[in-house]
Amino acid sequence: MDLEDAGRKARFLIRDRDSKFTTAFDALVADAGLKVITTGIQMPGMNSLMERWIQTCRRELLDRTLIWNQSHLLYALREFETHYNEHRPHRTLKQAAPLRPLPQPVNGPPQLGDLKVRRRDRLGGALREYRQAA
Repeated sequence: MDLEDAGRKARFLIRDRDSKFTTAFDALVADAGLKVITTGIQMPGMNSLMERWIQTCRRELLDRTLIWNQSHLLYALREFETHYNEHRPHRTLKQAAPLRPLPQPVNGPPQLGDLKVRRRDRLGGALREYRQAA
């Protein structure tokens, strides 16, 4: 589906300051009616964070899901965003999710015997969440 088919038009192109983007490229994009926005100077993290999120979304969701239409795609992306921010462990956050605090550590074998885990499937099992049952 093209943006123009949906009755919408892109207005901006966000790009980094790589030398492969020449002035001729910028002129071509400007002729198409887009405004070129470049990322900050010496800020490689601006692109890398989004590229990492897109890579994770593709690997964990889109490569394993058959998308039927635009509304199904938007629903799947909303579910993945909720899963990513509220449940999925992140290595840089010491296995916590961005919107959830670290769980209390399990200490020793006596606590392991009482550990009950529940699984919740999202998107028909494409995403699985595990929580300790009360």
